[in-house]
Amino acid sequence: MASTSHPTLTVAEPYLIQQDYAAYTPEQHAVWQELVSRRMPQLREHACQEYLDGIEQIGLRADSIPNLAEVNKRLEPLTGWNATPVSGFLPPDAFFEMLAARRFPTTTWLRSRESMEYTPEPDIFHDVLGHVPMHAHPVFADFLQHYGKVCATIMGDKDKLERMGRLFWFTVEFGVIRQNGGIKLYGSGLISSHGESTYVIKGGPEIRDFNLEQVLEQQFKVSEMQKVLYAVESFDQIYEAAKEAEARLCR
Repeated sequence: MASTSHPTLTVAEPYLIQQDYAAYTPEQHAVWQELVSRRMPQLREHACQEYLDGIEQIGLRADSIPNLAEVNKRLEPLTGWNATPVSGFLPPDAFFEMLAARRFPTTTWLRSRESMEYTPEPDIFHDVLGHVPMHAHPVFADFLQHYGKVCATIMGDKDKLERMGRLFWFTVEFGVIRQNGGIKLYGSGLISSHGESTYVIKGGPEIRDFNLEQVLEQQFKVSEMQKVLYAVESFDQIYEAAKEAEARLCR
């Protein structure tokens, strides 16, 4: 059993909210159901096993928007992580403080039916379906906390933060892993987007072996399909990469 006590948040505290679960409408639950039912056939075939296990472990349902309190009852005993409701985008210092405390900032609004294909801001579909199942995996959970701790210590250095942001981008958001003789998805930007996933599955980007030095220097554009992705062999590799990045950037 993982510890479920969390450090007190100071910088992030003003952004914390309660999820008003009763306020979701039948139409919103129907949109959630449609979003999940669209993604799951592809994910069952192309997501990594740890992600698929995580969906079961945290009790995600296809027919209703997640109740974060219920998700956390299952998630916290596994790894100590908590999907914590927030009001929206957080400034970097608040975001890193939450990660270092094993609290994942989770938005509670859901995109409308008109925006089902894409929304520029993270919503509960991206945050919970995309991110939270991986937080049930102990090594990934340790990596993400360590990442938050490292970033919190280099807040004053824009260049170092930018480099660490690339590590986040090519793992947490657009990470792929070699598994069962193929490339499997684990990054939330791939998991929650049919278009991005299909692009990877059909061989769009160059897939390189994960190399921390390259990742820390790899430029990317948020607004276009990724030209290069970095495949890990195991999640131990990204946990070790976070520790190596700390050794390099925090000297």
